[in-house]
Amino acid sequence: MTPEELSTAVSACLQDAVAAGELTPADGVELPQARVERPKNREHGDWATTVAMQVTKLVGRPPREVAQVLSRRLAEVAGIRSVEIAGPGFLNITLDAAAAGELAQSIVTQGRAFGTADTLAGTTINLEFVSANPTGPIHLGGTRWAAVGDSLARVLDSQGADVVREYYFNDHGTQIDRFARSLLARARNEAAPEDGYGGQYIAEIADQVLAQRPDALESEDPQEVFRAVGVELMFEQIKSSLHEFGVDFDVYFHENSLFEGGQVETLLEQLRSSDSLYFADGAWWLRSTDHGDDKDRVVIKSDGNAAYIAGDIAYFKNKRDRGADLCIYMLGADHHGYVARLKAAAAALGDSPDAVEVLIGQMVNLVKDGTAVRMSKRAGTVVTMEDLVEAVGVDAARYSLTRYSVDSNIDIDLDVLTRRSNENPVFYVQYAHARTCAVARNAEAAGVRRTAEDGTPQFDAALLIHPREADLLAALGQYPSVLAQAAVFREPHRVARHLEALAGAYHRWYDACRVTPQGEGEVEPLHHTRLWLNDAVRQVLSNGLDLLGVSAPERM
Repeated sequence: MTPEELSTAVSACLQDAVAAGELTPADGVELPQARVERPKNREHGDWATTVAMQVTKLVGRPPREVAQVLSRRLAEVAGIRSVEIAGPGFLNITLDAAAAGELAQSIVTQGRAFGTADTLAGTTINLEFVSANPTGPIHLGGTRWAAVGDSLARVLDSQGADVVREYYFNDHGTQIDRFARSLLARARNEAAPEDGYGGQYIAEIADQVLAQRPDALESEDPQEVFRAVGVELMFEQIKSSLHEFGVDFDVYFHENSLFEGGQVETLLEQLRSSDSLYFADGAWWLRSTDHGDDKDRVVIKSDGNAAYIAGDIAYFKNKRDRGADLCIYMLGADHHGYVARLKAAAAALGDSPDAVEVLIGQMVNLVKDGTAVRMSKRAGTVVTMEDLVEAVGVDAARYSLTRYSVDSNIDIDLDVLTRRSNENPVFYVQYAHARTCAVARNAEAAGVRRTAEDGTPQFDAALLIHPREADLLAALGQYPSVLAQAAVFREPHRVARHLEALAGAYHRWYDACRVTPQGEGEVEPLHHTRLWLNDAVRQVLSNGLDLLGVSAPERM
């Protein structure tokens, strides 16, 4: 019995109790779907549900009375060994061994689909992440967003959402001008502008511009040539780096198109006649304090030009016009003020602020030999994606950046990530997967197989009674709910942490339970059944690593 099947059984018992008149909800009230979770203390049973406490007000009965009604019905469900009522109304459910063990066969049968759901089906989510300015290589903060954003997109997709991965290409504004002036200065062998960009990459891009446009320095507007060609070259490098990191986007949206296409100007004319803007001190202001901002923001400056937030408003409208039901922005630690601003932008358009979500990521530090790594070989000023990948590889980089909550600062210890030991979390999980593959190969050689020659499954769930097997099944059973929570809370690190817990449960099971016979011993039904369990772990580890954009090696 899978967790989903048990949750369905609990919900069915609740509906049956209503149909039988044992529970009476108020008119028009819809009872919630029950969910089961693993209790922290396994002595409390295999699964627990709080549904009795959730519906107590809806049916006008104390939670323990509701729990008693449900427990009587649940006790009659096939595969449930016992049901106990605890505390104010918890229902602790223990399955019989056969029902618990069936999960192994179910996982292998479902394969890649195990853990997926359709809770977000019909929802289009525009997920914007990285969006680094095309003025230099991607730094560590952007690298973190690349890893987390792509993993979050995969998690949301696993729950049925239609996810549009979007990169906002910042090709409008003063930073691009500084980049162009830096390239031009380097091409002329002059010192970099005081507010310009340095580093080896500036010299590389300047040389590439001259290779494409040998006449650039003699052109009518050299800075414009270096801007147009240099930005395109830099962005191609950024896209190539992201692709090598396993991250590709569905949409590369050019900020400049909002201004060149007149979308910003048209929108501002509309907003002037709305209640969302007001005129003061010669400028037009957005009422962003209504949405938690510390002050209202200028949208149209006193000289008549659009302020930066005008582009944000037009960009949000563009996303919604393209069919986004929800717009998720993943921004850096210095963008806290954008949460209220973007919600105010939605409200200014008469849209719901709930159509906007903003995730703020904190800083990343690299540590080697106990000392922070501050400088890049190529960028000169900041550590880049290429620096991290060169040091530890794509798998370790992605995993280490995704296994922490984005609202926490993290230190990435390069010494740990290059060790082939249990201290290295990505090695620990990948090694567990490789071990499941080795067990399967050894089982094949020993004549242990999941199916007989006629294709009949060789599986007896009632044989999986070892305590380590119960622990392993428990960890496997939690995977779908972990995935669902990762989607709801936008926290893909939950997947990484669960994979580590599953790997630990597997390694302990491996030490205690044999899949192949000892020595010249006979192959028994237990061996065939344990191979199913072994392969179920392999499947879940593979599924989870794929959501993190990390490989699942078969040998290490």
